Amino acid sequence: MHGVSLPGHLYARHAETYLHTENRERNRRLQALVTSLQAACRSYTRVVLRLRAQAEAEARANAAAAAAHSPLASPLRGGRGLPSVKSSGSVNNVSPAKKSFSRASSRAPSPTSTYSHHARGLSSTAPSISGHSGGGGSNGGGAGGIFHSPLFRLRRAPLLQVFVPSPEGDWLADASVVECERELKRAGVVHLLRPGDVVWDTAVGDEGNAGRMVWDGGYLIDLDYTYSRGGDLPKYLPTLAFPPSYFHRVVRTLGGGNPICHIDVAPWGEEIATNLQLIQDRAKTETPQGGHHMVVRWVHRSSFTIRPTTADGKRVRLAVPRDIGPGPGPGGAWHIDPGWRGTVVVEAEGTNEGLADLQARCGGAFPPRASGGAGMSPERAARKEAQRSVFRILREKSRPGEIWIRTVTEKERLFPPY
Repeated sequence: MHGVSLPGHLYARHAETYLHTENRERNRRLQALVTSLQAACRSYTRVVLRLRAQAEAEARANAAAAAAHSPLASPLRGGRGLPSVKSSGSVNNVSPAKKSFSRASSRAPSPTSTYSHHARGLSSTAPSISGHSGGGGSNGGGAGGIFHSPLFRLRRAPLLQVFVPSPEGDWLADASVVECERELKRAGVVHLLRPGDVVWDTAVGDEGNAGRMVWDGGYLIDLDYTYSRGGDLPKYLPTLAFPPSYFHRVVRTLGGGNPICHIDVAPWGEEIATNLQLIQDRAKTETPQGGHHMVVRWVHRSSFTIRPTTADGKRVRLAVPRDIGPGPGPGGAWHIDPGWRGTVVVEAEGTNEGLADLQARCGGAFPPRASGGAGMSPERAARKEAQRSVFRILREKSRPGEIWIRTVTEKERLFPPY
């Protein structure tokens, strides 16, 4: 199977050979090679999505088996039992199975699956907030009964493949993006796609995030290159709707490894205002000569707590801008992912400008400040409003149960505003 055995750079080499060949439409050998690579990518995509369905089904079965054999569910000796405990969430953000179990498949087990039938020792606790180091029991590692596959990991974005040689090079033109969408339709997987699935045009190459796009629920959209040359997730995908490590190593982060995220902190503005402090922070920096020294700086720091579910167990709905498409929830709703349960620490520059920026992001939690934006154009006002939801996740400080984010200002833009 070329999708697994063929190295990524060979796809780009074959595509370059095809594009630089004269009368390539009449070259039967090249046409057969391109057709073969396109078929391989379609098969690879179908396999990855099948593995996702298999992993989620096994997670539901494991969670249901653990709940059925939980000591809290067994009756006491006096004939009276404890009240039934409803699981707050299953492993990998998959709802627990209902009363009946699925009948075992008659097919031979997949060679990539390590599904164990000894699920009595598994825990059915809800996943806590996860860091970006890839650790945790819900990522398919180590524990018995947890799904294993080199092609897909639970609570991580799948990396799907298409092969569309692009004459424009690394930057795909609109026609090439449309052709990538057609390849997904030819593979018969459009109805299986979810917002946040990453699609890679293997004909472009495997350097950085070249050729990688994200499915928004209806179309393939490009990555955002406003703050990074390698590309970040676009604003059309709410960060809180996905686990914190969902795109880790799927959408590669260059430089310091702190990806851009889009979070509207206004709903937690009052809590941020209550916990706000101006403190001294020590950071280790590297000198041009390769040495390291400590730098002391002032920062505004606060925190707030995210609870993905309400007291009655309902998932919290995200308020998203109008330009964001429908979400995967009922009625097109976007909900906070259970992986964000915990504390979020937010930092801003320890200057008056940094404080004003943080206060503006918190909505009406702070007293209004005098601003010189009375004569601001509508385009600039809309750009400034969108800027208020841009943060960077600080991976080196984050850990399970506590995610650190830092405000991103306009001076970090790589391109001037249009």
